[in-house]
Amino acid sequence: MDIGAQLLQAGNLMLTGMVGVFVFLSILIFAMRLLANFAAQFKEVAPSTTRSKTTRATSSQGVPQAHIAAISAAVAAYRKNN
Repeated sequence: MDIGAQLLQAGNLMLTGMVGVFVFLSILIFAMRLLANFAAQFKEVAPSTTRSKTTRATSSQGVPQAHIAAISAAVAAYRKNN
């Protein structure tokens, strides 16, 4: 097989692969849009529940002090060994 035939076969294979990926991604995008529209319609049909506006007290402290102490001890032990 000469180089020209191999290049032609490589180009054909590349074009086939690119078209296949394009078709697959197009179908995927179409399916995702269809599913999004279906979910939006389903959400509108569902009865809306009214919730009272109660606020939960959130902890503004973040990480517990025991976790910080354990992490600090682990870092100190790692630095001591290295």
